Amino acid sequence: MSSTEPPETRSVAGAQPVEGVGLPVGEGLHTVSLPGLTLAVRSRTEASPGLPPALYVHGLGGSSLNWSALMRELTDRVEGHALDLPGFGHSSPPDDSDYSLSGHARAVVRYLDSSGRGPVHLLGNSLGGAVATRVAAVRPDLVRTLTLVSPALPEIPPQLSALPTALLAVPGAAATFARLTREWTAERRTREVLALCYGDPARVNPDGFAAAVEEYERRLTLPYFWDVMTRSTRGVVDAYTLGGRHSLWRQASRVKAPTLLVYGGRDRLVSFRMARRAAAAFGDSRLLTLPRAGHVAMMEYPEMVARAFRELLDETSTDAGGS
Repeated sequence: MSSTEPPETRSVAGAQPVEGVGLPVGEGLHTVSLPGLTLAVRSRTEASPGLPPALYVHGLGGSSLNWSALMRELTDRVEGHALDLPGFGHSSPPDDSDYSLSGHARAVVRYLDSSGRGPVHLLGNSLGGAVATRVAAVRPDLVRTLTLVSPALPEIPPQLSALPTALLAVPGAAATFARLTREWTAERRTREVLALCYGDPARVNPDGFAAAVEEYERRLTLPYFWDVMTRSTRGVVDAYTLGGRHSLWRQASRVKAPTLLVYGGRDRLVSFRMARRAAAAFGDSRLLTLPRAGHVAMMEYPEMVARAFRELLDETSTDAGGS
């Protein structure tokens, strides 16, 4: 293959570029077909050869686009790839319609196994943080370090501002919400999401807002949009109730990879008070708290998250004898 091809095409057999999609400068988007599963993967096209691989996993209702700012910040340190979970972004719904937390985790594992990239620096936000936790617990061979931004670990009871999102798991709730908001424009929907997820929505620049609106407009045309949201939300709620060895907190305690935890003081979906419990649960953890950040600190404060991630890389490279 030509050396000018994007890194995703070079390194994953059968990867195909996604055509006709507006992308930030320096990014490529490709699909990878696995049995019963087609995943879209966003990559930095100018990645330097020889860098360690990193995989980014987005949250509920998000997509790989959520990681663009952080990926750009870390281009010189890792070969970054951001996955669209099944049914989200540009990934198709899985053939088995499994949107449980374990189903999403299996998709990540299957991608990593097929790509041969492991172990990777694994980063996850919200739902993606819970998925990454499970992957790190059950497949430690695939995870070099773990970075979790506001991970959706069980919080009972959840803070009140998170309840409307959790209600999407109730049968019929999504259909009711879709009917009640059918006159909403993509711009209004985007503003509502930003108000929920950002500590300060004013930090979104005009280009970022326009890209988010365009993405929302596209999603609303997908016939499976609300079904994926409903089933994935139900998967998070179900995971909150699991006990024993499948408990996310139990799995967190099993993670061996050095872990960076990032929590925002203005997070309306994952309570800031969970930061200390998470830091105690993961055996080899370090904690970054950002008092003004909301639920997506890697989008609001990518420079600060990147700085902490670089410190994690430097620390673990030193511990590993400079490897």
